Amino acid sequence: MKNLEGKTAVVTGASKGIGAAVAKELAARGARVVVNYASSRQGADDVVAEITAGGGEAIAVRASVANGEDVKRLFARAIAAYGSLDILVNNAAVYGPTPLGNITPDEFHRHFDTNVLGVIQTIQEAARHFGPAGGSIVNIGSIDSVRAVPGMAVYSATKGALDCLTRAFAAELGPRGIRVNTLAPGGTHTEGIESAGFIGSPFETEMVGRTPLGRLGQPADIARAVAFLASDDASWITGDRIVASGGFTG
Repeated sequence: MKNLEGKTAVVTGASKGIGAAVAKELAARGARVVVNYASSRQGADDVVAEITAGGGEAIAVRASVANGEDVKRLFARAIAAYGSLDILVNNAAVYGPTPLGNITPDEFHRHFDTNVLGVIQTIQEAARHFGPAGGSIVNIGSIDSVRAVPGMAVYSATKGALDCLTRAFAAELGPRGIRVNTLAPGGTHTEGIESAGFIGSPFETEMVGRTPLGRLGQPADIARAVAFLASDDASWITGDRIVASGGFTG
């Protein structure tokens, strides 16, 4: 299905996990993809290599979304390479436990600078480059924005803020034909949760037990939902929060 043929997409945090899967899915549907990364050049190069080996178009661009000058350079590179912008997927995020006693100003800003300020900065810059036909912005949120998770207050707060940004920017940008939505994954099997020791733990067993479809999500599950929101098939959807969790009931 080439329903994104001729479109250009910027995917932040796309060197691994959900971001990498999203970049590959959008490319498979015909989009030219800017694979953003902050530190893992090899991972981003691997994503680009896989896309181009399949006949797609992609480039890797290093930029921290928390840095305004980096964000401007990211979009300048996208326009220089492909001449236009149609899709922004805000996937870059900081994730980690923050029990109450361990919350410091530095830890707060580490999360909020990337997960909230970063989203604001990328949307600001994308809005300058979307053409008269508008565009689609998909913010990767989390089911944790609406559920109480002990020890995850700061991360959950950033994803709650993201839900608010989605609604506000959808209202503000709608008259220009720019749609803004949140895609909120449930538990998803990524390198991050592997390194955190989640796989094979009692927490995984509990989460799967509360998921009617009986498994964790895979990055490809999330990527297909993002591709739908990015496409014209979702042209009447904006300001919404779509949950992709296998029916998780926690």
